[in-house]
Amino acid sequence: MICRKIILPVLIMSFSASVAFCQTEVLKGVVNSLAFYKQKKDLKYLANAKKSVDSLITTRADSMDVQKTVYRIVVNSSILYIDTLNKLNQPANFFLQTTDLLDKLSLKRKSYKYPAELDYSRRCLANVYMRKAFAYMNKSDFHNALQLFESAKKYAPSFKQLDAYIAYSNNKLGNMQTAAKYYSDLINSDSVKAEYVQAASNNYKLLGDTLSALNVIKKGRKHLPNDKTLLLDEANIYSNRKDYRSLAPLLPALLDVNSNNADIAFVAAVCYDHLNQTEKAESLYLRSIELNSSSYDPIYNLGLLYLKESVIKQEKGDSPDNSRAAQWLEKANEISPNNANCLKALQLVYAQSGNEDQINRINNKLKQLTNQ
Repeated sequence: MICRKIILPVLIMSFSASVAFCQTEVLKGVVNSLAFYKQKKDLKYLANAKKSVDSLITTRADSMDVQKTVYRIVVNSSILYIDTLNKLNQPANFFLQTTDLLDKLSLKRKSYKYPAELDYSRRCLANVYMRKAFAYMNKSDFHNALQLFESAKKYAPSFKQLDAYIAYSNNKLGNMQTAAKYYSDLINSDSVKAEYVQAASNNYKLLGDTLSALNVIKKGRKHLPNDKTLLLDEANIYSNRKDYRSLAPLLPALLDVNSNNADIAFVAAVCYDHLNQTEKAESLYLRSIELNSSSYDPIYNLGLLYLKESVIKQEKGDSPDNSRAAQWLEKANEISPNNANCLKALQLVYAQSGNEDQINRINNKLKQLTNQ
């Protein structure tokens, strides 16, 4: 999960709020210039706004004036956000000066009177941090990218997409536990996406924590019940753990959305086989074979299924189950002639039927394998 192009869908506010900020005649020139920029989209109006606000701060008393400082921050942060190519030739430390100014002002009691202005500036600066972070990310410098994303989060704590970027950067740096935590936090928010759930789950799997991986997927599926990928991920965990009782309830939906997938049909067949639901297992083994006739496992397992039924029923001679077992196990042997397990299963089949010629043939094959 990585965006190569920075997208700022919710961080920035329009200048309409800024126009409404005009509280004194002294600041009228600053606010008007911002309003003109909003209308004309010409950087010269931002330059005019900066000149106006700078002209108001010439003494120590001016620099201590909260309202003037607020508008200096509004203008500076607007320039930093908008003038990405620095056509207005701001100094190299312009960004640092502005963030320091905002941080210091935020500590002053009177700053609470300007929530809209300061929130706007924080959003602008958060965007600048993100832009710088993406520049490092595109160079695979995830260490610096992470630091900048974390700085952006300080100014835009409610912008959940930042958590995804922080998680991704941690992931790339090998901080798997931290990355998993950030992804997990995203799952608990309204911003949950399937990719976040998968990323968190994969991180936990890499850490060997399958239980946490499973819990993350189950939580994600509550938010995204129709997501096919998460359904498959949960099913895979149960299948790998051989937890067939937990897997079984997922199979109808899984088969419905993967009706032409031979591997999923096989997984479902194995599950039903272990739960002794023979008819379902038989049907799905046949379905898997129909979809991929060269696959060894479903053919071999189907042969074993019939052999098991023959043993359970204590059938002797060429019974229907025994004959079907021989048929499918011979097919499996054609695909993998040197598979000892398949040959041993055929031994049992022909011992059931009492076919000495076939028993001798299989015994000779097994001896050849042993002597190789």
